Amino acid sequence: MHQLFSIVLGQRDLSRAGDLFSLEDIEIKDSLSEALEEMKKISSSSDYLTNDNDQAVIEICITRITTAIRETNTIEQHALALVSLWESCLECNLKTEGKNEDTPHAKIASDIMSSILQNYNKPQVMALAVPVAMKFLQRGNKETCRNMSSYISLVAIAKADLLVNHTEAITKSVLQGNFMLLRVLPSLYEQKPESINMHLTALVELLFSLDQSEQHHLFRLLQITAKHYPEVLNNSLSSLMTHLHDPNQNDSVLTILLEVSRSNPSAVASFLPRLKEVGEEFPSLLGQIAKIYGAIGHTNEVLARSCLAYLVTLLANMDHTFHHVLLMEIKGITDMFSNILGANSKDIYRMSNSFTYVAMLLGKKLEISNSSVIRYWRGTLLKTPFFKIDNGKENGEMPTVCFSESALSQESCHSPSGVDDDTTESFSTPNPCSSTFIMKCSTEMLSESCQENNGTMEKGPQENRDKLWRHLKENLTKVQAYYNAVKRKIPIPDQCTFEDSVRNVIKLHFTCPLKGHYCLYSKSSFTLNSRQPQVWIQIMLIVKQSLSTEPLSISDTSVQLLKSLWDTTHLNSICSFESAMIHAAFPQNKDLDCVLKHLEEVRFFDLFGYSEEMGEWLCFMCNNPEKANVLNQDGQPLIEGKLKEKQVRWKFIKRWKTRYFTLAGNQLLFRKGKSKDEVDDNPIELSKVQSVKVVAKKRRDRSLPRAFEIFTDNKTYVFKAKDEKNAEEWLQCINVAVAQAKERENREATTYL
Repeated sequence: MHQLFSIVLGQRDLSRAGDLFSLEDIEIKDSLSEALEEMKKISSSSDYLTNDNDQAVIEICITRITTAIRETNTIEQHALALVSLWESCLECNLKTEGKNEDTPHAKIASDIMSSILQNYNKPQVMALAVPVAMKFLQRGNKETCRNMSSYISLVAIAKADLLVNHTEAITKSVLQGNFMLLRVLPSLYEQKPESINMHLTALVELLFSLDQSEQHHLFRLLQITAKHYPEVLNNSLSSLMTHLHDPNQNDSVLTILLEVSRSNPSAVASFLPRLKEVGEEFPSLLGQIAKIYGAIGHTNEVLARSCLAYLVTLLANMDHTFHHVLLMEIKGITDMFSNILGANSKDIYRMSNSFTYVAMLLGKKLEISNSSVIRYWRGTLLKTPFFKIDNGKENGEMPTVCFSESALSQESCHSPSGVDDDTTESFSTPNPCSSTFIMKCSTEMLSESCQENNGTMEKGPQENRDKLWRHLKENLTKVQAYYNAVKRKIPIPDQCTFEDSVRNVIKLHFTCPLKGHYCLYSKSSFTLNSRQPQVWIQIMLIVKQSLSTEPLSISDTSVQLLKSLWDTTHLNSICSFESAMIHAAFPQNKDLDCVLKHLEEVRFFDLFGYSEEMGEWLCFMCNNPEKANVLNQDGQPLIEGKLKEKQVRWKFIKRWKTRYFTLAGNQLLFRKGKSKDEVDDNPIELSKVQSVKVVAKKRRDRSLPRAFEIFTDNKTYVFKAKDEKNAEEWLQCINVAVAQAKERENREATTYL
């Protein structure tokens, strides 16, 4: 042992203890184990608890030794002596005494614990430390247990094998309230399932006591259990069902129920009515719910018919993103019980590209009334937006708002128009971008809201309703009128993904509802990023309200989720959601102008147009079916002609070469010269095109009023047309062809029946 350590520890010389820090780490690194053994003798002496001098000496020596071990990376060399001193603390009192101060031995244990367990990636050290750590979980104070749990979690990541033999001790620690260790159990389950399975029912009951991150780890464990030993969860299903209405948990619960239903469908069959309610409340979960119905439908013919009726109804009314799942589940049941549909049942699935029509044929076979299979309004499939926010998980995923083509829920079960057909036909549609119309509506509604706040609140049965409900109740006609006007100018997105919390960027997804044979967006979507979340949230609320004859309430699910999106975008720091929706009910004229300008900039109107006949925004091909024959004939050009291509991309040197281009099939073909005959060997593959844009204004000059760019995976092309009209023709044709190429690629990647 180094001479100075001998003096300080041998004579308990506190005055020399500080000199230890004047020594180089290299000087003392070989004598640290001896010093630790001497410290163990001192801390185990009978008078240590009352000897302040000895406690101070030990505290200083521990700090110096742990520092030297860390700096010289000699933890393996001294691990045995360090763990021995640590374990000796278990023989003494570790519980907090007096003024919430740690006992002397608790201080030693805490300092050594961090020095040892921060080396969780060193198996040799952890093999010595883990058994002692498990003892501290049962005997240490609360603070020590919490810190210990953090380190044990890291050990589970680096070397879970070291914890396997202590699985039951860790599980019991969790049940005693040490919830931090929940994150360890999923890593141990596959190697030691029996130690956890015997406590699983008690673990499920903890869900009500956990915070969101702790629930996440427990659900991970339950999902693994459901995959490997689903029968263990049979007694816990009722408890799990109570969490289905929690948007933070219902996705995980359904994953568990799906695994159980595949193993033991009869255990889940009794919960089908509740699952149906959850589907109405959270339409984005209907894909998983459909799979559960599909699994239960394999049980017997009675349940098969019941499940089929529900699945067929969903097929007719749900968002296209669920169609393939629904059809697969329906086919799975009818393949098992072929007598339900009778002969030639497989032909039903191939009779139409329209899922709605397939659903009607299935409904007829199943003797389901058409009114329950599909609802029409003025010849158009009833479209009801439901709003669902996915708050993301711990990895920082952003929330999502989805709009599903669904049957009306109980919350919105009335005529979608809010006015009858005659009223709609005779209504003089104002220009939604007109400042007169917007300011008139906004001023009147603001005035009425102010009067209401000044004491003219409605009395009677609804007097306890919220301000938003009263406000919308008095302005249903104005909201409907505004929607009838604005829907022809502004498309309604199918999905909204929150992208960037710093810049308040949302991503909007648009699809085509008709989904014809040559539809550009039946399996994919047009996306754009917007920095105007407030405007889109206003539009979403207007759309939701316009499709119901009853005023919405702040407590309604769809409104609550819009409010959550509002809060997520930090708009609540400017104004609360409710106040904004009351006092600025309609987007301002300048905001709508910005939205329209942005849609033009991203070439949205090249690919979509409003159909007066359908009352929907349809893609170019569904709006112009006569163009399909041209676009889909192999070798038949959609557009061709001369363009100038920029050859060298220097800031001040512009070299343009005239070439002949042909847009046909999935390619934009180059010609070597100006003639049609000299074909280039390197065409642009349209499926590889990322975007097509007009050259940005800041880069334009007098020679570039009609230039546009095509961005691929690894190259950018710059072209110039003969005039702006010709440039617009090329831009629209290229955008349409690119969309169709990507849609075709998506369809080929999807397995069809």
